Amino acid sequence: MHLIECTFERHAAAILAIFNDAIAHSTALYDYRARNMDQMESWFAAKQLGDFPVIGFEHNNGSLMGFASYGPFRAFPAFKYTVEHAIYVDSAFRGQGLGEQLLQQLILRAQAQQKHTMIGAIDTSNEGSISLHKKLGFVCNGILPQVGFKFGHWLDLALYQKTLQTPEHPIDG
Repeated sequence: MHLIECTFERHAAAILAIFNDAIAHSTALYDYRARNMDQMESWFAAKQLGDFPVIGFEHNNGSLMGFASYGPFRAFPAFKYTVEHAIYVDSAFRGQGLGEQLLQQLILRAQAQQKHTMIGAIDTSNEGSISLHKKLGFVCNGILPQVGFKFGHWLDLALYQKTLQTPEHPIDG
């Protein structure tokens, strides 16, 4: 397995399959409907425009095992040093430490891009993701009760935050 930079051409179909599996079978995404390739094209374009990483691990056979990215936390200029991240691992490769390795890589990327805060918005029933975030120094700074509704019940969203030692010289504007 090796760490790669994901591209639309090579990885969009695999990322789409992983997204759609999460939509259909979990509360990792608060979506109801499967995504399509047009949405993936827009998603990749937004990542490229914002200079946000899309990284993954490829198996030795070339299949995408999992991927991670981040993007803007909120669309106001004062949030420019804060990103919200997401990590998804193909169901065939869960439990092998890929999520941890991907999150570690995202932290390094955020530091290199002079970000200050990383936010993970995690469904409170997702014990694996919560455990991973705590292990890597993220702190729960709030729970938003009953903000989502999926699979016939209300969902609570936890906000996990890690404050980085960057940027070296933050500026307004």
